[in-house]
Amino acid sequence: MASPGDRFEFAIDRGGTFTDVFARCPGGKVRVLKLLSEDPANYRDAPTEGIRRVLEEECGQSMPRNQPLDTSLIGWIRMGTTVATNALLERKGEKMALLITRGFRDLLHIGNQARPRLFDLEIVTPEVLYEEVIEVEERVVLQRDGCQLPRREAFQTVTGSTGERLEVWTPPDLVRLEADLRRVLSQGIRSLAVVLMHSYTWSSHEVQVGALARRLGFQQVSLSCEVMPMVRIVPRGYTACADAYLTPKIREYLSGFRAGFCQGLQGVRVLFMQSDGGLTPMEKFNGSRAILSGPAGGVVGYAMTSYSQENRQPVIGFDMGGTSTDVSRYAGQYEHVFEATTAGITVQAPQLDINTVAAGGGSRLFFRSGMFVVGPESAGAHPGPACYRKGGPLTVTDANLALGRLLPSFFPRIFGTSEDQPLSSEDALREFHLLTATVNHFLSTQPGASHSEMSVEEVAMGFIRVANEAMCRPIRALTQAKGHDTSHHILSCFGGAGGQHACAIARALGMRTVFIHKYAGILSAFGMALADVVQEVQEPCCLLYQESSFTELDRRVEELRGRCEEALHGQGFTSSEISTEVFLHLRYERTDCALMCSASGYPGNKESCSTGDFRAAFTDRYRKEFGFTIPERPIVVDDIRVRGTGRTSIDHQSRVEPRGTEPRVERVTQCYFDDGYLDTKVYLLEELSCDHSIPGPAIIIDKNSTILIEPDCHAEITQSGDVRIAVGTGKLRAVGTELDTIQLSIFSHRFMSIAEQMGRILQRTAISTNIKERLDFSCALFGPEGGLVSNAPHIPVHLGAMQQTVQYQIQELGTELQEGDVILSNHPCAGGSHLPDLTVITPVFHPGVPRPVFFVASRGHHADIGGITPGSMPPHSKSLQEEGAVFISFKLVKNGVFQEQALTDALMAPSKFPGSSGTRNLHDNLSDLRAQVAANQKGIQLVGELIDSYRLEVVQAYMGHIQSNAELAVRDMLKEFAHRRRQQTGSLEVESVDHMDDGTPIRLKVLINEEEGSAVFDFSGTGPEVFGNCNAPRAITLSALIYCLRCMVGQDIPLNQGCLTPIGVLIPEGSILQPSRNAAVVGGNVLTSQRVVDVIFKAFEVCAASQGCMNNVTFGNERVGYYETVAGGAGAGPGWHGRGGVHSHMTNTRITDPEILEKRYPVVLQRFSLRPASGGRGCFRGGDGVIRELLFREEVILSVLTERRATQPYGLKGGEPGSSGLNLLVCADGRTLNLGAKTSISVKPGDMFQLQTPGGGGYGSCEQLTPPGPLSKKKKKAESTFAERGSVFEYSRTQEAV
Repeated sequence: MASPGDRFEFAIDRGGTFTDVFARCPGGKVRVLKLLSEDPANYRDAPTEGIRRVLEEECGQSMPRNQPLDTSLIGWIRMGTTVATNALLERKGEKMALLITRGFRDLLHIGNQARPRLFDLEIVTPEVLYEEVIEVEERVVLQRDGCQLPRREAFQTVTGSTGERLEVWTPPDLVRLEADLRRVLSQGIRSLAVVLMHSYTWSSHEVQVGALARRLGFQQVSLSCEVMPMVRIVPRGYTACADAYLTPKIREYLSGFRAGFCQGLQGVRVLFMQSDGGLTPMEKFNGSRAILSGPAGGVVGYAMTSYSQENRQPVIGFDMGGTSTDVSRYAGQYEHVFEATTAGITVQAPQLDINTVAAGGGSRLFFRSGMFVVGPESAGAHPGPACYRKGGPLTVTDANLALGRLLPSFFPRIFGTSEDQPLSSEDALREFHLLTATVNHFLSTQPGASHSEMSVEEVAMGFIRVANEAMCRPIRALTQAKGHDTSHHILSCFGGAGGQHACAIARALGMRTVFIHKYAGILSAFGMALADVVQEVQEPCCLLYQESSFTELDRRVEELRGRCEEALHGQGFTSSEISTEVFLHLRYERTDCALMCSASGYPGNKESCSTGDFRAAFTDRYRKEFGFTIPERPIVVDDIRVRGTGRTSIDHQSRVEPRGTEPRVERVTQCYFDDGYLDTKVYLLEELSCDHSIPGPAIIIDKNSTILIEPDCHAEITQSGDVRIAVGTGKLRAVGTELDTIQLSIFSHRFMSIAEQMGRILQRTAISTNIKERLDFSCALFGPEGGLVSNAPHIPVHLGAMQQTVQYQIQELGTELQEGDVILSNHPCAGGSHLPDLTVITPVFHPGVPRPVFFVASRGHHADIGGITPGSMPPHSKSLQEEGAVFISFKLVKNGVFQEQALTDALMAPSKFPGSSGTRNLHDNLSDLRAQVAANQKGIQLVGELIDSYRLEVVQAYMGHIQSNAELAVRDMLKEFAHRRRQQTGSLEVESVDHMDDGTPIRLKVLINEEEGSAVFDFSGTGPEVFGNCNAPRAITLSALIYCLRCMVGQDIPLNQGCLTPIGVLIPEGSILQPSRNAAVVGGNVLTSQRVVDVIFKAFEVCAASQGCMNNVTFGNERVGYYETVAGGAGAGPGWHGRGGVHSHMTNTRITDPEILEKRYPVVLQRFSLRPASGGRGCFRGGDGVIRELLFREEVILSVLTERRATQPYGLKGGEPGSSGLNLLVCADGRTLNLGAKTSISVKPGDMFQLQTPGGGGYGSCEQLTPPGPLSKKKKKAESTFAERGSVFEYSRTQEAV
């Protein structure tokens, strides 16, 4: 649909700092403009001002800023904006209220109950968006086969949009609701989000509530069933809230934008970019689909300009800005995610998979405990980097300036307090001289380190290399997560800062080509000009993908397709300009891993829908991403989606003519590279043509960016005027075994990357829900003596525990370990935590070395390995044999052969014990153990590549250096604590005691050596082994200790063996913390571990006790089984209140969404809310626990394994303790029973289990006028940080939420 050629066409990206304008003038001339997004002294709105400037300059007539612009000159306007993102980040949206089903008023506060940062004791979660909550008296419940609740005739039975049958237990009480709504209106709230249980399929109640609210005068009513009708009330609720919070702000902005034009832009086609990469008319632009409006334009821009349909080489988009870098991928189709988190709000809506990582030009530089660290803190726009002349800190930008890679004379004079000064090399170099002195002082104190001092340039170069490695990790994760080879991609670089790093990053990733578009500085705006108009419709579904469903699926697809086409016809598109693509959201039954699949390339046949062969599309993609399929498992259709596209047919190709002359050198400057300073030619991009070739080193200057062509790289100008760089392999730097602090940081990233990539393979190839979807596993790398080098992810209860397992095998097997062997172990005497955690260990051999040079291992939680109860978590086990299959040093693979029969026999062996069963899920056990072996094999391959690059002795030397770095950080923390402690009390000894519910004491005395920065943790006086399962193997105590040390250090450090080097640990044998060989331990892993943490923090007076429990709840019968851990209150500390409704310390498990829980299990969740006043009072309050009520619909066995039912979480410094927990069973016959802390009981239909979890302790007495000061140094909050997002971030969050 071509626009008239005699009018101006504008594509605009309104960013947080700058607004970029791409304008095509009549006759084809192109104008590019960049201006400040906020400049109230000169103009009211940046996009309007950009349009005004172009029109005024091109038309040659005055257009005053205070008068509306003439729209007769404008063909169309396309825009992306960060208005919604900024309102979300800064919490400056519309004042709003939440309407939610009764019993769930705090559901969105609790969310999935996981804390966002594992080691932060002050649990900071983004504030909820609503200011008021109204609980709606209404309830619908899914009908369930086998439900044994008494049938009530009064219940209305209805059919939802998915075909599911529901019972209306309580219709909405509209009379009571009207009074509540009027009260909210009187508070000035005019925006509502309505979120009711199961409204994704039965919307009638939400529609009734919405109609009442609109009648009463609410101006924005966002119904979750309309905003995004997908199952799972928590993310759907967040999405509805985001819509209600942001849409009024977007309307307000659009109204102001219209006011800048004659007749409010009537007759002008104005389109806005949505998060999914498609344009939509201005009047349809809404909050929930606007969050990635600006970044989406950049993805469209590089996808349309960098990807070739001929060679089909996939592209990585690399957009490096001031505070962060956006990474994405394009391989002929846009890669979408359908649930993503921005600023703590999880939104269900199609969004491009744009991954934001913590490394931008403004990322701050630190030297911590001998390690170079980049970010995540950012200098922000104010004060900005040191070179901005406003007293800012050192940043990546300063490092590039110090190395001569940025040339101040080519930057505008907009810096300094008067904003009229050039960039200051002097300020940057002055700060680098100070930092370099700190680095050299550290080096001079290190035995065995090189004694030659580092220069300023070497330090700056070191930070650049560390920043590059930090950016490589998410790119590897993004590609390898889906089975792609990173090196087979093109790196498409845009944004202001990326051109300085592109060559180095591409080389590190094995890429051979970098592509930089001529409009790279404004590529998001250019992408708006190239984008198509998109209309999407989506509906939930619950059909199986099988022949009996095809007719219904085809009917629904055609209905949705018709709705898309009708909407696009209404926007002026002809049928020839409209195309539609159908997607089915598919998953294997009894899994949660759904894939949104298109049948493009899979034509329909007799055994498929007429739309296409979705089964083949799903299984091919599943095999590609996960390495296997489950052919015997039915496939479920969760959602049907149709994406309609109206093509805009805009030609983006423009050619530059060859000049037939050598390119003009603007100047020659000195740039610093690995070989020192080199003469570097400087060129202006606007003077280069398609016959010009630029060898490195060189700098190409554009109006909005600087491109560094590194030595051994070669740039060519394409016929379109873009820059294509061929990346050479570069010169390998010789690295010795002596400590190089730069290499230390790089090796830290490389070691962690090995563990992370092992985890990706394990997640891809495992089959069980626990490992594949909950990501309940850890992968790790160990040295030749079994010392931990790197561990990912950081599951607290796994920290350090695997090291004990590996060292046990080295001691036990010694020379018996041969190449081709793989060991399986889970016994507590061999470093196991509890039996379901199976550890697979593989030795890494190197030619010419008789003993293993490294070890790799993976530990995964298996859902069942036998024992007296399903799930292998019995509440009343008295011996280890009752808890499942036991492995001490079992050869899982022998001489390269997987020992399946011997393994099967061992997994079934528990059935020999009375009342016990062998594994109840042998197939998943075998599959997951094979996946663990495969993950280890990936680790071996990566270790081999590292050795090939650096030599064995160098890799092993840096393994030791990394461990020494962690040791140094812990020693520094202990010295600092000891110094303050001696000044305050004169003593270097601290002690504490706390008790289990049965009265067993856990006693700790810590003696600190201030001079050495070491400590002895002595648990003498701890109670004896118990006749129950709260015994904790030694490995559990060590994991809890590493967790506590990391929390007290207060910054990111490598979590490895070095953390415990300064620590001595004394645990009496035969105690609850070092029980006998056959003691039951399942409760020790999930309960006693929490008490150990409480005791350590109490001794150091770090914070009050958190709930001290994981609240383990299991129920099941012969048909179904379910296990969950439930949140409670976090302890308060010096300067912060405890968070309520969150997991703390040694667990971070996500909880099942209420709608999924009711859909799959025979329960009705009647209540899930905070437990008021359960947090301890104090100057800083403890967090509240939660109340969770489960109504049973069938007879099941209910098991609870809990603590803090007889004892209370302690307060500190005068703060009061939190409330203890309570487990109640409200029987159908009216009786209420206290179940105690640990029990297993048969419950009947109609019985209701009420779980009341403990609150956190308070800190400081209520009478204190001034808060008590912290005993440990409180870390200063970053002035400016970035908002992580994308599939890589979601994966990391899920990994740490187990």
